[in-house]
Amino acid sequence: MPGRRLAALLLWCCATAAIVQAVPAAVNTDPARAQIVLPEPANPSLPSLILIGDSTVRNGRDDGQGLGAAGQWGWGNPLAAHFDAAKVNVVNRAIGGLSSRTYLTGGHWERTLAYIKAGDVVLIQFGHNDSSAINDNSRARGTIKGVGDEREEIDNLLTGKRETVHSYGWYLRHYVAAIKARGAIAVICSPVPRKTWDASGKIVRNRDSYAGWAEQVARQQQVGFIDLNEQLAGQYDALGRDAVMRLFPQTTPDEYTHTNLAGAELNARAVVAGLKTLRAAGLAIPAAEDERPVADASRTDADKPRDPALPTLFLVGDSTVKSGGVNGAVGWGERLAPYFDTTKINVVNHAIGGRSSRTFFTEGRWDEVLAQVRRGDFVVIQFGHNDVGRIGDPAAKNRGSVPGTGDETVEDTRPDGSKELVHSFGWYMARYVADARARGATVILLSPVPHRDAWRPGRDFANYAQWDEEVARKGGALFGDLTMTVTHAYRDVGGLIVDSFFADARTHTNDAGARFNALRVVETLKVLPGNPLSAYFKK
Repeated sequence: MPGRRLAALLLWCCATAAIVQAVPAAVNTDPARAQIVLPEPANPSLPSLILIGDSTVRNGRDDGQGLGAAGQWGWGNPLAAHFDAAKVNVVNRAIGGLSSRTYLTGGHWERTLAYIKAGDVVLIQFGHNDSSAINDNSRARGTIKGVGDEREEIDNLLTGKRETVHSYGWYLRHYVAAIKARGAIAVICSPVPRKTWDASGKIVRNRDSYAGWAEQVARQQQVGFIDLNEQLAGQYDALGRDAVMRLFPQTTPDEYTHTNLAGAELNARAVVAGLKTLRAAGLAIPAAEDERPVADASRTDADKPRDPALPTLFLVGDSTVKSGGVNGAVGWGERLAPYFDTTKINVVNHAIGGRSSRTFFTEGRWDEVLAQVRRGDFVVIQFGHNDVGRIGDPAAKNRGSVPGTGDETVEDTRPDGSKELVHSFGWYMARYVADARARGATVILLSPVPHRDAWRPGRDFANYAQWDEEVARKGGALFGDLTMTVTHAYRDVGGLIVDSFFADARTHTNDAGARFNALRVVETLKVLPGNPLSAYFKK
């Protein structure tokens, strides 16, 4: 994948020495027929994030069955895009068709265990196939229900061998014990939900079965737990039935277990969010460092109106508005001026990479903008990408804001030890609106441009759009839903073209993407009530 790996440069809690081990052959025979060559750690000297599970983690040969994004994909494939390959191996050793039992009895765990070393993290997700028959001549992959020590002696009709079958919980405990013995870190995930609804119209949960049992084992063994079943079911409910249907292959409407690439990307984001939550709770797992760079203000020239006699359109925001070509990234604000008649209006881009609604204010950058604003000017503001950082987490670089639009505050500690009272996203945005309107300017709040992997299903930045709209309504500003304007345009051109618009894995556009999004900004501005900028657009 071109560009830098997205979303998470990892700071590992343990130092890891390079360990090269003799490893059995990597060709694994799936009892369900196919021979699959599983990936190995690309750089044995790096720590690894290793995945074991079934087809909802790694489907077939991990190629979408040749159908591209429309085929069946496990979440382990898009998960890799959230990590820096120069710092960590993401090794997807899951195999379709297996249960917690047959991953062990088929010899796949033995081969995977040989790659696990101290400081690695192993994600475990089984359950979809554990409810199958315990003994038949087809798969013979079922496990005893629950987490107890019950066992059943069978003559396996598939293998022809005598076998002791244990409970689902027993197999999970077996993996956890082996991982701990290697000095690695185990994280259990509950199975992702299926595309099935209950009588009330909600996605069916597995709280009383495999999801609940997975959590019981995690608590008993004192290891990390990510409740993908509940987290994703809640997201599916919020998206609605039609949007959920689009997360699964359209060519096979009856497919209710395996997602397409859009669904796998959604699931992968839930895994990343779960890992971040576990780390924030104090568990010894990788810390996801915020990959969005903070531009050096000392090397960023502040723009000024070209002709003081003309009104000015000021742009305020983050790197998605102005990236300056760093690592090939270009923000839409850097390609907006050609759409305006510059003999009638100045276009001044004050955006700077790495800033949130909070840090643009606390660094004094807003004061610099405000000093230039006069009656008749326009101020367009887009924040949100950097406001999501967790307050108090050093990896978030002291730029997260309190969610919402209320007056609540949270104390944060700066790197120099000083304390800062952090306000809500809405508080900062309302301050911008009030200050600029007091100088006679028209203020326009735009919701953030969507991420590369979040435009197919539902919508990105739903909360920030809602908060922007609320602040604009209460403060006398205008609101444009740029997120959805860009999203609809992305859907029109399709995934291959959208992928070509990005300079990195998820956030920053290249020149082509910046030009595409700048046109979407113009479209958004033109449909604002009263079209206040109509006199200034280039004819």
